[in-house]
Amino acid sequence: MRLIKALVTALIGGAVLAVVLVLLMPRESIVRLAAQQFETETGRSLTVEGRVRTSFFPVIGASAQDVRISNPDWAGPGALLSAEEVEFGVDLAALIRGDIQIERVVLQSPVLHLQRDAEGRVNWDFGTQASGSGSDAAEPAPQRRLSLAEARISNGSLRYEDARTGTDLRFEAVEASLLLPQLDGPAEVEGSARLDGQPVTLSLRTDHASRMLAGHVTGVALDLAAAGAEITFAGRAGLDGPVAEGALQAHVPQPDLLMAMLGQPGAAVAPGFLPLGMTAQVTRTADGRLFARDGQFRAGGLRLRGNADLDPNGERPRLTGQFAGDVLDLRASGGNGTGGGAAASPGWSRARINADALGLVDADISLQLAGLRTDLTTLGRTDLRLAIDRARAVTTLREVALFGGTLSGEFVMNNRSGLSVGGDLRARDVDLLPLLSDLADYRRLGGTGSADLQFLGVGNTMHDIMNSLRGEGRLRLVEGEIIGLDLAGMLRNLDLSHMGEGSRTVYQSVTGSFTISDGVLRNDDLRLEAQRATVTGRGSVGLGQRNLDYRILPVALRDAETEVLRVPLMITGPWEAPRFRLDLEALAEERLRAERARLEELAREEAERLEQRAQGEAERRIERALGVEREEGESVQDTLRRGLEQEMGNRLRGLLGGD
Repeated sequence: MRLIKALVTALIGGAVLAVVLVLLMPRESIVRLAAQQFETETGRSLTVEGRVRTSFFPVIGASAQDVRISNPDWAGPGALLSAEEVEFGVDLAALIRGDIQIERVVLQSPVLHLQRDAEGRVNWDFGTQASGSGSDAAEPAPQRRLSLAEARISNGSLRYEDARTGTDLRFEAVEASLLLPQLDGPAEVEGSARLDGQPVTLSLRTDHASRMLAGHVTGVALDLAAAGAEITFAGRAGLDGPVAEGALQAHVPQPDLLMAMLGQPGAAVAPGFLPLGMTAQVTRTADGRLFARDGQFRAGGLRLRGNADLDPNGERPRLTGQFAGDVLDLRASGGNGTGGGAAASPGWSRARINADALGLVDADISLQLAGLRTDLTTLGRTDLRLAIDRARAVTTLREVALFGGTLSGEFVMNNRSGLSVGGDLRARDVDLLPLLSDLADYRRLGGTGSADLQFLGVGNTMHDIMNSLRGEGRLRLVEGEIIGLDLAGMLRNLDLSHMGEGSRTVYQSVTGSFTISDGVLRNDDLRLEAQRATVTGRGSVGLGQRNLDYRILPVALRDAETEVLRVPLMITGPWEAPRFRLDLEALAEERLRAERARLEELAREEAERLEQRAQGEAERRIERALGVEREEGESVQDTLRRGLEQEMGNRLRGLLGGD
């Protein structure tokens, strides 16, 4: 907006200069008198080094070649404006009435250098020289009505330097026109140029030219196209600030080109998120704050609605907003894998993750979505909050539907000194097969799972992050199946062919806990409960290397005869093609243990049999010696007691009765 104000001021200044040139006839004195008058009015020097021509019919006009207007002292020795030729024409009848009705002003090949220093001074502010003060000062002259039927800049160039912001913009091939029927009425500016090799076109209409030039708020309609971007604004605006309030529409197919054209850094935007666009009622305050209400925001296929506030003041701009949308697809189009073709080895991508966008703004954003698709997985109804502070983003998952279950917790991306990702997540009742298919392209485990996970990974690629993971967690799976593996059949028959299509192990539950270090998950308390088997497991899963080193030990295998076997099974190799083998050493030890247990049982049974036989023989001998027989249901001790009592009674009767 400052550039627009400066261009309009330059055009009107040139028109006034042209009128002065005509009024200061004769021709040979035009340059000297015009320069004096111009310096009196503006404090700037005016030089005309070329020829001056005048005309009287059909309009009063003149042209001057090689015209220069100086800068103020603080802006340096260069010229504010230089032009190969300045041409003008005024309406004689209007001039006689005391009005300035300019028919045309044409600047051929002008060079305009606009500057703003660190203190905020601008070199296009001409000001006025005081004509007196006090009570005896002359009465101000009545203002003349000024109109401009046509003003044009042809083949011009413009440079804009701002020491406060570090901006240095250079416009080439400038073509511009100004229509100003009345200075206190509407005006229209049309222009085109090239900036950093990119085309720029401008169309500006205002309800009140003099109010706009004075910096006051007035009705404005703007159409701007630059580097393929299209921006339209309709509402009220003022050049001081600038300030604005109205309806804004923007379409930006390549934001990196636009930012580069303006000399500003900008993070690359993935092709899947282009083009950018928005429609909203916006307000800009004098301190640069932006407010968008009832907005529709677009990024590629993304569609969001809501409100947003942007405060550029501070170390970084700060964005706050509340947004809602339908299902959003954040998957990067094309992707950067490890390479195509059959020879490419599977694994995590080594393409660099560009997280520079985290450092562009601070943010506090609430987002509600009907669904969310990412490169990692797919989410259902989503309610989350994103907080970014100095390149560290914390995503709080308030309510997230994940494959029939729920996900909650926090996910963190930190790019302050290299990229790291971490989280504290809780999943409940999640359908495992689609989840693992999306996360790790793993399609061998089904069921419903719940888990708690804390993790942290560091690196600028998925490969580095997955190989640096550390953390811990717990899981519980219920009512599922292991696809492509009949574990019970394999262990019962000692046959590794129970794999492949059609094979499966149906389980009731799987429980366990784990730790993660250097991208390796370790577990030693896995327990699987199935109808035909109960097994335990321990070992490691290479999350970074995508491999397995796991040992499964059956606790019990149940068949129709309730036979119990214990046959260890080793699972090793890559995720995509794991290898299964029986642990033969452990199998031999298991068989030896079983044989030893069998022999010990036989020995124990024989010892019990011999003991029982010896005990029976002893009882029979005692019965014969005592002359009693064991009655039904009577214990051995009672029989002995009864026999002893009879024997003692017989002896006593013998002693007392005698012969």
